[in-house]
Amino acid sequence: MKKVYKLLLNTLPRPVLIRLSYIFRLFAPYLYKGNKVECPVCEKSFSKFLSYGSDVAHRDNVLCPYDLTLERHRLMWLYMKNESNFFSSQPLKVLHIAPEQCFHKRFKQQANLDYLTGDLVSPIADMHFDLHQIPLEDNRFDVVFCNHVLEHVNDAKQCMRELHRVMKPGGWGIMQVPQDVTRYETYEDASITTPEEREKHFWQYDHVRLFGLDYPDWLREAGFEVTEYKPIEHFSEETVERYRLMKKEILYIVHKK
Repeated sequence: MKKVYKLLLNTLPRPVLIRLSYIFRLFAPYLYKGNKVECPVCEKSFSKFLSYGSDVAHRDNVLCPYDLTLERHRLMWLYMKNESNFFSSQPLKVLHIAPEQCFHKRFKQQANLDYLTGDLVSPIADMHFDLHQIPLEDNRFDVVFCNHVLEHVNDAKQCMRELHRVMKPGGWGIMQVPQDVTRYETYEDASITTPEEREKHFWQYDHVRLFGLDYPDWLREAGFEVTEYKPIEHFSEETVERYRLMKKEILYIVHKK
């Protein structure tokens, strides 16, 4: 069963996985009934989470079986809940690139949000476009989310400039990427083109780079101000373990002057 699950997870296109997940969530929580781990997004507890990731970046006990949050989603949710105006009554115009399924319906229904989603292929996105040229006007959005996208695109810096362009002055955003915290410089090599070699070097078959600790410098070059939010500085070890957060993960919060 584990082998079948892993094969499907690593080979099926993302739009297909999104559709299948609606079926999976109907029965998966019953298989993992318990109280050892908790998802702060769906507020449900389980005996454990599911495993997730390729052979190179595989992690056990990280994927919520109900709403399919991973460590990064739960950290983002906790930041927005505890540190931002996102869940306030303040009206906000939001652009969400590659909308995460665990957030999509919730944000759509949130009364204070004018919420627009975009992606190249996702079946749940409102608009389909190439991130290198966003077909939207300057200075439109109060909040911009773009998570685990910039490792896929040809020119990440151009995409960052586009995200900066459509954000309002005074706006903020969250732009997470897979990051090797043992490496300072981002690793790119245009000669690496096969899925097998990309997984080996960049952690996933469709990644074209692996960001290092210089990732915030890329964001600053695009015009953003950047602050860091680290789980170990805001939560106890017990909370980090119960929510199954990644201890060394850095959540990068961007702002536009």
